[in-house]
Amino acid sequence: MRPKLVAVSAAIVTCLVVPGAGRAASHREAPLISNDPAADNTDTYFFRSWENPANLVMVLSVIPSQEPSAGPNYFNFDDEVVYRFSLDTNQDGEAEDVVYEIVFETEIRDPFKDLPVAYAGVDGVPGLPPAITALDGPGSEGLGLRQRYTVTKVTGSKKSDRTDLGVGPMFAVPSNIGPRTMPDYESLAEKGHYALGNGGRIFAGQRDETFYIDLGATFDTLNFRATPPILAPANDANDGANPFGVDMFSGFNVNSIVLEVPIAEITSDAGAVIGMYASTSRSRSTRRRGAPDRIRERDDGSTLVVGRKEKVQVSRLANPLVNELLIGTGSKDVWNATEPSDEGRFVDFYLNPRLVAVVNTAFGTAFPTTNRTDLVAALLKYPGQDPAVCSKDDPCAELLRLNVGVPPTAPAAQKRLGGLAGDAAGFPNGRRPNDDVTDIVLRVAAGALLGPVPALGDGAHFNIGAPGTSVTANGIATSFPYQPTPHDGRNRRHLDPGE
Repeated sequence: MRPKLVAVSAAIVTCLVVPGAGRAASHREAPLISNDPAADNTDTYFFRSWENPANLVMVLSVIPSQEPSAGPNYFNFDDEVVYRFSLDTNQDGEAEDVVYEIVFETEIRDPFKDLPVAYAGVDGVPGLPPAITALDGPGSEGLGLRQRYTVTKVTGSKKSDRTDLGVGPMFAVPSNIGPRTMPDYESLAEKGHYALGNGGRIFAGQRDETFYIDLGATFDTLNFRATPPILAPANDANDGANPFGVDMFSGFNVNSIVLEVPIAEITSDAGAVIGMYASTSRSRSTRRRGAPDRIRERDDGSTLVVGRKEKVQVSRLANPLVNELLIGTGSKDVWNATEPSDEGRFVDFYLNPRLVAVVNTAFGTAFPTTNRTDLVAALLKYPGQDPAVCSKDDPCAELLRLNVGVPPTAPAAQKRLGGLAGDAAGFPNGRRPNDDVTDIVLRVAAGALLGPVPALGDGAHFNIGAPGTSVTANGIATSFPYQPTPHDGRNRRHLDPGE
């Protein structure tokens, strides 16, 4: 390895062991956003629904690594944050063709304004509200804190370009407190499935954490539980057993917004490739101190800082693990505040991936570390675009891309390695909740798009211990909202190393 790359490797290894430098798919991935969990995009999913193949599903998850028993104040969306799904339908790299905005409003309901807890309920005990079985009306008396929300479709800058898709009041499903307070949480959550005026549907609330990774081993300077971390063929083909890794998100929850819309609302092209990213924005007065301004590029190439009254983007996520494992620590928060269409500013991190240099140093491998136009093509380009150029006419845009013409794969038939295992409906063609993006990204970073590479992996293969009734044996939720029931606070269980 050349001296410059050795120096880079040493620097990145140092960053990896700094507390808070990074976590998971996009959990706590940047220094500033790690202090703002309600705006921290943990995972973004984009796929065709296997329940309704004529529909697209977009999922935005925030508030990483929720301990289910963390009362009395549980986990809620932030009224000051605008949660967005932004779509590029014409492949120009600007994801502003169709935007969906979700905004919340929190209320404290009587008599809980004078009580020390926000949720309480049990059937048959005089003086206490009944168990929580509804989000509104009878059965909702124990919901002391409740969040309403709206979803707006935006297609331009005029007021007439904004359409409220709601057909009635919509409430976020609260955290799963426990079986006495919420005796049938699955039924309660179903009451949070709302039809939309465009023929789609939406859910907002707590879900099981579907991302799985041997987190502690990864960030203990690549201290995987097998050295080198290469899977035997039989283990690699088994999507329902962990050969050596531990799912360190077992027993934790997230908050998710799950939006399902008709494909016909987005495009009339049956074989279109659409780009999408999820983002969170705050007003300048409520963003974290020190967070960078949102930057826009003028037509003449100069930059413009947005006005004080405008919301500023504080987090974004499309392809998993980009900010986590490709972008340098000193650039992570700036990256979060930058539009995906401006990814040319960061293209050196793709062309010369420091992660690969770290892997080579740690395991004595010789994966390519320079001129990685294959990574640019996979993560920043549409099919047919030139990976050697970042320009207005041939943009580099970091978007999660989905070919809507590829039929969805039924849950029981899904392959965790997605496209690398012949399952064309999985990542990197969009992303489903149970795609094993850790192993896929490791292999693509090693050069899988250039030729054969070893079966690299962290040894964590599936969403272990997923609760609920509508899940496969390896933790895939079979129906809307496509993530399993969250773990409840009284009975939660985390799988420990060695178990």
